[in-house]
Amino acid sequence: MQSHKQPISALVVIYTAALDVLLLERADYPGAWQSVTGSREGDETLRETAMREVAEETGLDTARYALSDWQVQNEYEIYPRWLHRYPPGTTHNTEHVFGLQLPQQTPVNLAPDEHVKYLWLPWQEAAEKVFSPSNRAAILQLPQRVKA
Repeated sequence: MQSHKQPISALVVIYTAALDVLLLERADYPGAWQSVTGSREGDETLRETAMREVAEETGLDTARYALSDWQVQNEYEIYPRWLHRYPPGTTHNTEHVFGLQLPQQTPVNLAPDEHVKYLWLPWQEAAEKVFSPSNRAAILQLPQRVKA
């Protein structure tokens, strides 16, 4: 296991065909809600990172659903509260956005060291509730993403 996180991560917006979005409340930041997110480990691909994080944080098997790479990258300044997790001198993270569509709202199994609660909300409410601007922007893209 590496001692520091890589400043490369996957954000996975999990949603239903009705555009309900799964949000998770962080264990280390009460009141902070987000989609599944996590740093790349080793040499895994970004898709592998997304798949692993979804499994770790929700217990969902991405192979059973439609996981799509949205081909969106966000670079942002790492929140001061989490800088210690990264190599010294690292200030920014590059986040890669994925979507995972489920047929309907599904119960999930949280990783208790990472999240304490989950809820499903309509996309507009989910976008308002998340603390991360890049997470909000991704959720706001949902209506365009699911038009086919």
